[in-house]
Amino acid sequence: MSFTYVIEHMEEDETTPNSLPPWVELEYVHMIKLAGNNGRVEFTHLSQNSCLSLDARLSSLNESDASYQVHTQSVLELLERKNIPITRVCLLDPKAETVLAPEDCNAFDFFLFGGILGDDPPRDRTSELRQLCFPSRHLGSVQMTTDTALGVTKRVVDDKVQLDAIPYTDFPTITFNAKESVEMPFRYIADDRNEPILPPGMRELLHEDLNKSFDF
Repeated sequence: MSFTYVIEHMEEDETTPNSLPPWVELEYVHMIKLAGNNGRVEFTHLSQNSCLSLDARLSSLNESDASYQVHTQSVLELLERKNIPITRVCLLDPKAETVLAPEDCNAFDFFLFGGILGDDPPRDRTSELRQLCFPSRHLGSVQMTTDTALGVTKRVVDDKVQLDAIPYTDFPTITFNAKESVEMPFRYIADDRNEPILPPGMRELLHEDLNKSFDF
């Protein structure tokens, strides 16, 4: 059984409105890897320039990664074109009443995420998708980055792991050296060393941004 993960791009960026910031691209690329070769990722509601930029970035992926496609059209337009009923699409929504469970693999083919990669505090921009009346599930009470939410969803519906059986680390501190570190205000999947699974390149980008904050 294969699943499609849809990322409705909702990220605002006032400085580069027609392209994706580097940290957004890193998280989007990570989603392809987390979905695995049995999954598919559809990025929707991107500008034309952002589609070109993301497509170029994703061109280096290998066969073990999920297939993908980028779109300027919205998720509703995509579903209409593919003739997918809304009842087969699950919105991952922190305010949903029901938790995601392995048996949801039989209820849904598509899993929809708002492409909002970590507001702190959360601004609930998922409300824009909630108004479209998709069936919904939640992933617990602690906010995750969107790539983590996709990875957790994949483990639950594809790998059949209960949500509370997945190893997590909450609000981890990323240490760069004896004097530099940053605390991340999100939940992440933990690796075998109880370290957060970050997108490749994210650690370096965080360090770069930390150093920039001290430039005067």
